[in-house]
Amino acid sequence: MKIGAILESFRKDFKTAVKEAAALGIDGLQMYASTETVNADMTKAQIQEVKNVLNGEGLCVSALCGDFGCEMYYTRNRSLIDREKKIMEIAKELGTDIVTTHIGVVPETENCPQYESMHDVCRELAGFADSMNGHFAVETGPERAELLKKFLDGLNSRGVAVNLDPANLVMCAGDNPPSAVHILKDYIVHTHAKDGIMLKKTDTRTLYAPSYFGLEQADWGEHIKEMPLGEGNVPWKEYIQALRDIGYEGFLTIERECGDTPSKDIAAAVTFLKKYIGE
Repeated sequence: MKIGAILESFRKDFKTAVKEAAALGIDGLQMYASTETVNADMTKAQIQEVKNVLNGEGLCVSALCGDFGCEMYYTRNRSLIDREKKIMEIAKELGTDIVTTHIGVVPETENCPQYESMHDVCRELAGFADSMNGHFAVETGPERAELLKKFLDGLNSRGVAVNLDPANLVMCAGDNPPSAVHILKDYIVHTHAKDGIMLKKTDTRTLYAPSYFGLEQADWGEHIKEMPLGEGNVPWKEYIQALRDIGYEGFLTIERECGDTPSKDIAAAVTFLKKYIGE
């Protein structure tokens, strides 16, 4: 397995973040595709410049994050769907087959407008990814692994995949990451290395997509808390072993969304992960 980090987690400008990442000895970076540096409107020259900076520090792109919110999945927003497709094309040019995103919350029942809309949009995006030998990777978190697998199975596409975030499973869905790995093993192409705890269980629709279900927005801070790696409820030894069991050899991409010392936290996360992957 390889260690990566999300570029934006450093909270520095692009070139500074790349240099800091390289100094930590990581293998690659995931980048958001909604920034001034990486976006759907990039020119060929801008794409090449990003590649030059990364190559100059010996880094690759582990994945792009094409997360534009839940709207397109619940409303079939054509402009956002087309933008997501463009991001998949840019990802290829940057050297990765993977675009990750949250899609909202998969409803328990298939017989509802939200499920049908999500299914239609995800099937189109998965089909597009398949046509270019890429992966449209759904990030775990809002629902338990069994429900997500059922939804993905129904898309009948090789282009759909999973970005497994163990902290989201623990904090939001109350799921067990090692079990989720085995359930979703046929789909996992990328993972996040993040930790956390659930403070209070809630209907995850109130966190991720309340307006689309006629619900009030819940306060994230009352329900979940992100923690440095090893300080939350992700069972790392068992989780890493589960990834080994299924033959996963891809990235463990460090994501740090809070805290006052992100660079220090990312460095500590690299040291922590190396204990488990034998580097």
